[in-house]
Amino acid sequence: MGVVLSSYLIAAGAAWLIAHIIKYVVASVRSRNPRQFRQFYSSGSMPSAHSATVIALLVVIGLVDGVNSSVFALAALMSAIVMYDAVMVRRSSGEQGIALRELLKGLKSKVAPPRVAKGHTPLEVLAGAGLGFIVGVAVFALSV
Repeated sequence: MGVVLSSYLIAAGAAWLIAHIIKYVVASVRSRNPRQFRQFYSSGSMPSAHSATVIALLVVIGLVDGVNSSVFALAALMSAIVMYDAVMVRRSSGEQGIALRELLKGLKSKVAPPRVAKGHTPLEVLAGAGLGFIVGVAVFALSV
């Protein structure tokens, strides 16, 4: 008996992977440098892998279990929280981290500069959600 992955996990995993591949390609083209491997694990940039992942999962849940199911409602709420956090909370804290790093540099402080985790612009979140929608529909269509 072989291992069978659910379409839920396939959609979420595929959306995450595709988003990171796109991030790598976008960063490589923008910088004209193919060594942008950090895009496979860093936060921020186009498109939002978090948004792609949660929306792909949401779409498959909606298509398999129905939009009136309790699990769809839970996934919709979780998706909204993740995308709100990406734009409002993580983006804001990333901007604050950049400002703090510059301040510490200007003061010639001996305190190590903080690691800055970037959030997303609304466009990056929207692009990730669009990617997640496409991946979710595709995974569902291939699994029927």
